[in-house]
Amino acid sequence: MSVWCNRTLVISPLYFGLCTSEKMFHKELKKLGVPGNTWPLFISNVWNGATTHFFESDKGKTCALVCIRDVEGVTGIEMAALLVHEAVHIWQAIKENYGETNPSDEFEAYSIQHISGQLMDAYHEQKEKK
Repeated sequence: MSVWCNRTLVISPLYFGLCTSEKMFHKELKKLGVPGNTWPLFISNVWNGATTHFFESDKGKTCALVCIRDVEGVTGIEMAALLVHEAVHIWQAIKENYGETNPSDEFEAYSIQHISGQLMDAYHEQKEKK
């Protein structure tokens, strides 16, 4: 019997996740060992619907936490667009980490598609639990 191998070519050097509430964000910061006196605001600006925060865990892992809040009247498409916007910030940090200054258009597009898809799956999963 054949054994199929994992097709993943590149593993992100960043761990990334999604927080849909300030309580969830604080719980993750505690898990990461981020000192309480250095915690940023859940959403960096009162007018923003989302923010991506970057941290180094107490184990030396670089992490990105996307924080997104429900805003009354925001459509599913607008929420997806916010997640894609934040995915681009994660992609930019990954490129910087690798020292990649000029990735191919397709590599960049597939990377952002993958990160966006992961964030959208996480958002859907968290919303189903509520």
